[in-house]
Amino acid sequence: MLGCSQRALRDGVAARLPPRGVGLVERASGGGAVLSGPWMVSVSVALPPDHVWATNGLEGYRQLGRLHAAVLSGLGVATMSVPPEGVERGNQRWGGCGRWACFGSLAPWELTDGEGRKVVGLAQRRQGHGVLLVAGTLCHAPDWPLLCDALGFPGDASWLQRVTVACDALADRAFSAATLVEQLRRALASELWTPRRSSFPM
Repeated sequence: MLGCSQRALRDGVAARLPPRGVGLVERASGGGAVLSGPWMVSVSVALPPDHVWATNGLEGYRQLGRLHAAVLSGLGVATMSVPPEGVERGNQRWGGCGRWACFGSLAPWELTDGEGRKVVGLAQRRQGHGVLLVAGTLCHAPDWPLLCDALGFPGDASWLQRVTVACDALADRAFSAATLVEQLRRALASELWTPRRSSFPM
């Protein structure tokens, strides 16, 4: 899955024969390429433009990252949010290789482990009628060689393996992607859903 600003990369992939089983999708949000599959849990949250999480470009990132950190902590996975002032330092720590991939660089309020390896990536799409927030959590190690070969960067696979880490490698107990899905669903419902008052007299 490619970000909307990666059309040149998309055209390059289209000119080659992609590996068997790999499909190319261009998403409406920005950011780098993502290898979607059973190793990742994705969350999409659509909000009205006046929602408190949508007040500016970074507030939604901060809130969604905070929620993910709390849920992961409850599942035995310790993570850290990257504040805006720490993004450049975090990216410099690993060098500039692989920035074409979503998990190859950091953005504000994304989650890492204590070594700065990325666990949760964030993206958004802002339009006049609303904001779409998206998060992707690495539950298991992705097939980085597959992604790198498909997009023409075979030398970046080992680098992506070093700068990322999956939840099952960090957890202090058995980790379940299905449990993460359920806990995220509950946390989002508790955080965002407000029951409407009945217009009828009781």
